[in-house]
Amino acid sequence: MLLDMDKIKQFLDNEVINKNVKTEFNFNKPDPLMVAKKYQDEYISLVCALFAYGNAKQIVKFLSSLNFDLLNQNEIAIKKELKNYYYRFQKQDDIIAIFIALRRLKQEKSLEEIFQNGYRKKQNVLDGIDELLSMIKEVYKYDSAGYRFLIGNKFKRDNKDNIAYTKNSPYKRYNMFLRWLVRNDNIDMGLWKSIDKKDLILPLDTHTFKVSQKLGLLKRKIYDLKSAILITDKLKQFDGLDPIKYDFAIYRLGQEKTFIQI
Repeated sequence: MLLDMDKIKQFLDNEVINKNVKTEFNFNKPDPLMVAKKYQDEYISLVCALFAYGNAKQIVKFLSSLNFDLLNQNEIAIKKELKNYYYRFQKQDDIIAIFIALRRLKQEKSLEEIFQNGYRKKQNVLDGIDELLSMIKEVYKYDSAGYRFLIGNKFKRDNKDNIAYTKNSPYKRYNMFLRWLVRNDNIDMGLWKSIDKKDLILPLDTHTFKVSQKLGLLKRKIYDLKSAILITDKLKQFDGLDPIKYDFAIYRLGQEKTFIQI
């Protein structure tokens, strides 16, 4: 069945009006962005985004237990305070590692500067993400299965050194981090000024994946980077300057299992 794209746009525009509001963030509707917004800091926001997997309440509970001032303290303090901390796939050494890595980066430059080094080559946010990943891995040599899951791996590339859409995951947590930092409205913080929001990619998770299929924004059944790109391209038909403004509304539709009727 072919869906009327004008009706889908009208439906999603209404959802954006209803969902992209401050009241959507409360303890009955927990979201890791609740924690990030308290601090208005790019490094703390990245920590919040990287641990944003699993049950939303548990994510917020864990993030709320962290002392983010450790990012400004010495590594001895980090190791001491984060001893016995864990979260799902991450053991204490994994959590200590990301704090040490980001603490070292923070002493050198802003995350926006690091991201820009990759992004400005082709005005592609994926190259910016790859640059962030490279710097995190480089600044603190540490490896484990839990840490690799937390920070991700550098993008797989084709024989022309282009990022391969079909061989990579959607990198949902990094794209969500970018939405928080680049967009500026009732929900997103807009801390970064040098990245164009039209270049953002949908932070594809299981909720946005399934809802996008139901809405006719995606025909593919494969959960990967290519699907995130294809949905983003559809959303650009609705708003070419700010396609990812629809992300939070689409996410809520899936999270709340809202019956969709267009």
